[in-house]
Amino acid sequence: MANTSVSVGAPKRSFDVRVVMAFLAIYVLWGTTFLAIRVAVLEVPPLFAAGARFFTAGVLLYGFMRLRGKARPTALEWRNLAVIGLLMFVVEYGPLFWAEKYLTSGVTSILAATVPLITIVLEMVVLRQQAFRWSLLGATVLGFCGVGVLMLPSGAKNVALVPCVAVLLGTTGWCLGSVLQRQMKLPDSRPLTSGAAMMLGGGGLLVLSGLFGELHPFPHLSLRAALALGYLITCGSLLAFTAFVWLLGRMPASEISSYAYVNPVVAISLGYFVAGEHVGGRTLVGAVLVLVSVFLILRLNAICFRQGR
Repeated sequence: MANTSVSVGAPKRSFDVRVVMAFLAIYVLWGTTFLAIRVAVLEVPPLFAAGARFFTAGVLLYGFMRLRGKARPTALEWRNLAVIGLLMFVVEYGPLFWAEKYLTSGVTSILAATVPLITIVLEMVVLRQQAFRWSLLGATVLGFCGVGVLMLPSGAKNVALVPCVAVLLGTTGWCLGSVLQRQMKLPDSRPLTSGAAMMLGGGGLLVLSGLFGELHPFPHLSLRAALALGYLITCGSLLAFTAFVWLLGRMPASEISSYAYVNPVVAISLGYFVAGEHVGGRTLVGAVLVLVSVFLILRLNAICFRQGR
């Protein structure tokens, strides 16, 4: 009996190698996907590349969960999944894949790291789901100052403005989908939900690819582009996204969201050392401002969560 009472009262912070591996997946694998996207879209039409990635991964994940006995979504759940697929995959990744034809993978990763900033604006200002706090507003403004630094014209090589705006608008779609799905009726199985949303979003991207004429003639896939797409499907979507969903069921989202300020570091380093991408002073300043802002936002949210506010 004595042993039982001690074990019940002790904090459950035992080392779990699965947690370490899952964090490595979302930190490293998601960080490397920006370069893989860049490689793919230099040869493959962007909407087709994005659609092939998510439709293939979604079909595989959804099919696997159905084989494991998970129930198929109801009509209402399919409708909600379609909304999520539209916002978080079509609206988000369509512009992002297109923008990487003109932006380096490092710059794109910094812009994509604004997810916590845009989410706070949606929750606090637009949808009023979170109480207004000046500290959060200040951290958010700091992050958008970093974005502004990235897009400022200079005498050196300028960052393309329209692709930058496209990435930010796409990121807004991801954030809106993340916020809205908290109020939606979705399947109990998180992996099945993820697979169905990716499948629907990827299908939508492939339809758009056809409407924009990307499939006429059918795009030729070189070995380099095929390997990049294969990496995005397996490592970027099936492994990293499944790890992300697995972590969501085991710890606070504020801890998991730390990937937002690790991914750009991985992407910038990989782009510089592997792909020879230019990393100037303006890129580094913008990155520091955005990443400090993301850190402050996640930290402030974690503190308020612990205080029950």
